[in-house]
Amino acid sequence: MKNIASWKDIPEFDDEQEEADFWAEHSIEPRLMNASIHRPNVRESTTITLRFDPQMLSRIKRVARVRYLNYQSMIKQWLSERLEDEVMKRGEGNGRNKDD
Repeated sequence: MKNIASWKDIPEFDDEQEEADFWAEHSIEPRLMNASIHRPNVRESTTITLRFDPQMLSRIKRVARVRYLNYQSMIKQWLSERLEDEVMKRGEGNGRNKDD
């Protein structure tokens, strides 16, 4: 079994069979997995409710499973990454606005 040490080592797949064949011979190093988990520097969190179409939630869970992540953590990571992109586009710098 070959270990994947970088996300760049994972090729684009043409179909699910090609992806299945690849993962049958490869695994992701635990250090890479741990480094990929978003850990915000926040000690407190607020619980919210989001409603998803069942098919969308199913797809999200499938993507998370392939990445060996908890789907809720992956959603938070995606939101954090997108928020940073939006902040950079608008030139807000510190990520705060007067409504925070």
